[in-house]
Amino acid sequence: MIIYIGADHRGFALKEMLKAHLTDIGNEVVDMGNETLEDGDDYPDFAIEVANAVSSNPFEDRGIVICGSGVGVDIVANKFPDVRSALVASADQIRAARTDDDVNVLALAADFTDEATAKSIAVAFVETEYDGAEPHQRRIDKITDLELGPIVSGPDEGEEAP
Repeated sequence: MIIYIGADHRGFALKEMLKAHLTDIGNEVVDMGNETLEDGDDYPDFAIEVANAVSSNPFEDRGIVICGSGVGVDIVANKFPDVRSALVASADQIRAARTDDDVNVLALAADFTDEATAKSIAVAFVETEYDGAEPHQRRIDKITDLELGPIVSGPDEGEEAP
């Protein structure tokens, strides 16, 4: 498994710390940027890089995206096929998201997550496996169907559209 990681200026310090920590405990981590602290850089640039990489191998690789609120990178990551990103605040929450929803991208809020919490969340994200239980897979399949196109509800046969 490769862990892709990316962050804007607000998430840069947290990214650097997590990159080092995850590497130190034996993970392969690929930094998708930003490589230097640049005030005013744009979080979509880095979330796109991470999500695109995970989308290419969604059942093996994982990603971590970080910005100030975590919301922006989460929204961007969820635009990619086979990417299921979750913005979480605790290790227990990411364990549930991995087990039940097979989340493959973790979004973190640098402005609201301290280093110790970020470490525990990231380790839980990497170590927790999807359980594949039938109800969980059925729900994921419904989400995947949405990626193929919106569910459109039209008039029943014989009815006129409003």
